[in-house]
Amino acid sequence: MATLDSKASANETSVEDRLHALYDLQKVVSEIDKIKTLRGELPLEVQDLEDEIEGLETRLTNLETEIKGISDNILAKKNEINDAELLIKKYEAQQSNVRNNREYDSLTKEIEFQRLEIELCNKRIKEFTEEEKTKKVVIEDSKKLLEERKADLDSKKSELNEIVSETQTEEERLKSKAKEIETRINDRLLTAFKRIRKNARNGLAVVTVERDACGGCFNKIPPQRQLDIQLRKKIIVCEYCGRILVDNQM
Repeated sequence: MATLDSKASANETSVEDRLHALYDLQKVVSEIDKIKTLRGELPLEVQDLEDEIEGLETRLTNLETEIKGISDNILAKKNEINDAELLIKKYEAQQSNVRNNREYDSLTKEIEFQRLEIELCNKRIKEFTEEEKTKKVVIEDSKKLLEERKADLDSKKSELNEIVSETQTEEERLKSKAKEIETRINDRLLTAFKRIRKNARNGLAVVTVERDACGGCFNKIPPQRQLDIQLRKKIIVCEYCGRILVDNQM
């Protein structure tokens, strides 16, 4: 027979007392679960929105830094164009005073090179300008999305705070009551209760026998085991789901 505890010694609380404590604890934590269910997914939704907002703000900061870098690059290319134009004027002036064709051809090549540099700079400026324009559009879209998400967050927080304010006092009372009941249960049994509860789909670690079946998994309980449960001399668990079984007169 599956049990979690043997008969109590003279210095321990009786098995029946421990079963009462376990069942009382289950009823209290189930009430706490109902409060959490009432809040639903709101806490997770608030956290998700906060994370998304943080991501959007980081993205905006990075985009603005990138645009600053693009503006600096455009300014640098414009300065390069100014420098090239000054050199062209300088070389053209020097062509008027050359002594031979070789010097003239050399200056012509320098002028052509500077003009190519100007074309390349203008091409890069155009590319930078397009990139800047694209990023500015992304920034505007991100700002709109950020404002929407902030509005959503305010709404969700308001809704959550309203529910919390309505249930917080009751939840604290129940938590305090659960702590008091836990003092009536030995550590090994309490650990087992929490482990079973954690693994149970509906948070039920202690269930009553209803219509000859386990109140957790609804599998049939043999008559002899039902009698043992009613006697409350041993802590018995369901051999199918592992929940602690108590009689429905608990």
